[in-house]
Amino acid sequence: MTRGINGYAPRQPFIDFHNRAERWAILVCHRRAGKTVACVAELVLSALFTKKSDARYAYVAPQYNQAKDIAWMYVKQLTADIPGVQYNESELRADLPNGARIRLYGADNPDRLRGLYLDGVILDEFADMRSSVWGEIVRPMLADRKGWAVFIGTPKGHNEFYTAWQGAQDNPAWFKLRLRASASGLIDPVELEDARRGMTDDQYEQEFECSFEAAVAGAYYAKDIAKAEEEGRITDVPYDPGLPVFTAWDIGYSDDTAVWFWQMVRGEVRVIDYFAANGEGVEYYAKMLNARGYNYAKLGKLPYLWLPHDAAAKTFASGGKSTQEQFESFGYTSLIVPMLSVQDGIQAARMMMPRVWIDRKKCHEGIEALKLYRREWDDDKKIFRDKPLHDWTSHPADAFREMAIAWREAQPKKADQPAKFETQVSINDLIKRQRRKRLETE
Repeated sequence: MTRGINGYAPRQPFIDFHNRAERWAILVCHRRAGKTVACVAELVLSALFTKKSDARYAYVAPQYNQAKDIAWMYVKQLTADIPGVQYNESELRADLPNGARIRLYGADNPDRLRGLYLDGVILDEFADMRSSVWGEIVRPMLADRKGWAVFIGTPKGHNEFYTAWQGAQDNPAWFKLRLRASASGLIDPVELEDARRGMTDDQYEQEFECSFEAAVAGAYYAKDIAKAEEEGRITDVPYDPGLPVFTAWDIGYSDDTAVWFWQMVRGEVRVIDYFAANGEGVEYYAKMLNARGYNYAKLGKLPYLWLPHDAAAKTFASGGKSTQEQFESFGYTSLIVPMLSVQDGIQAARMMMPRVWIDRKKCHEGIEALKLYRREWDDDKKIFRDKPLHDWTSHPADAFREMAIAWREAQPKKADQPAKFETQVSINDLIKRQRRKRLETE
């Protein structure tokens, strides 16, 4: 089975994986088990021995630079002895002489995959990918040629990877492998014991014992979301046409834009919708707002948005207009969310959390992002840095933080005052406050 791919010899736990008959596979493996090498070898084997014409295979990592750093070297090593193989370094692509092709992608730019077909795909560290990558993009690419897929990684709590693992258990169409370091025999016991001493219990259980129950290390909101789930506040949250809908944004100029939609009801924050897209302009988002047809909160006669502070900056690329001004050309006015430090914003979000109800279906991807939003790890000092890790969770978490600050801004200043957020008086107060701030900065 492995002859012809430059001396690759599979480790014992992965032999059954290579010999499987199932179309779908999920590998929950401890660190340094060799799962990435085995899966790249599976791509090479499939491409080398396929009977399909113009076969296409892909390796997808959470980020493009991860795919390049982790898998590209393995692709070239395992195909080096194939006569006539050609490499395209700029596209991270290997073309085999039989017409088959292996290419690497990043889930941070999923739209790059759209419109293609695949005969097989590896989704590495699937727990770190946004939930829509599989269902909306990759799965349809496998349909017409009945391609296969393999999900691999280590657990990070109860997210999409956990859901996939649970769903595979009683399904004969899935190959399943869970490889714990204590049982695999792939890591020296002395090394494992040293790792255990240098890690927290949750870190060790997650990384080496493949526990889905271990807390995500450094997560900001995981406990808040878990409590909301326990209290039944992540559920069906219907839109009430009789109440205004507010939106809070994190705008990505070269990456994702994320939007939360919420309504206020007697002190409750009812989050009814979430939306994210990549690489689109203001016109696209204006059309998205219109298509949803919500009763948006208004300043005067115009619906308004809560935008981040950088939305007021003018750019040459937009003809000297700010994002705020561009939205105005499509009939939307806006307020700028007061700029707080990231830590103060996170604290505001935590203070808001006990009042939050979130729609489970419409906000699914946003919820998953909040679960995984976490502090950056300093591998040299072996401590968490006092700043968030920047990955796909950053934009939905930043927009959620903007929502919390916007919500806090609208609260009455005295405890004995009735809430005025939904009245014209509170809206006028907001307008006056915003005008004063603009005058102070001009």
